Amino acid sequence: MFEYNQEKHYPKETESRVVIRFQDCDPLQHLNNAKYFDYFFNAREDQVPKLYGVEVIDLIRKYKAAWVVYNHNISYVKPAMVGEWVRIMSRIIWHNHNTIVVEYYMTDDSKTQLKTVLWSTMRYVTLAEGKSTDHQGAVVDFLKATSLDMDISDISIKDRVKQLSLELKKV
Repeated sequence: MFEYNQEKHYPKETESRVVIRFQDCDPLQHLNNAKYFDYFFNAREDQVPKLYGVEVIDLIRKYKAAWVVYNHNISYVKPAMVGEWVRIMSRIIWHNHNTIVVEYYMTDDSKTQLKTVLWSTMRYVTLAEGKSTDHQGAVVDFLKATSLDMDISDISIKDRVKQLSLELKKV
């Protein structure tokens, strides 16, 4: 279970290094569009427990609520190719009392070329009724400790692609 420690620094971003598998690619040797989701979700699922000491399933069991995706917004910038090593980053960029937006992005191994950006918007809902509910307890602490809390009200995914591309070029 997540226990917030104000003395501890919590990274705002997860990062994984993975290879693009042959079985996940199309005949042109590009990562299949639908497979990006698997790579993104698996990378976050692997990294959150390591970085924050929390298994999301424990939060689900304790609070009897879970996040349910109601919107994906994805931009494919450059293809990921079979056998290529890539970096996958994820972070909660915004949250309120019952919703989060998780940003995932993929780069080449050297983190100089943006490949894909995904925003997943999720509502926190009760398991029993499937109705929206407020974040509570350790969930609130987790979000406060790990979220960037960006102002995304006036930014599109296209704008975000430009921002991330510029950031990568500066590195």
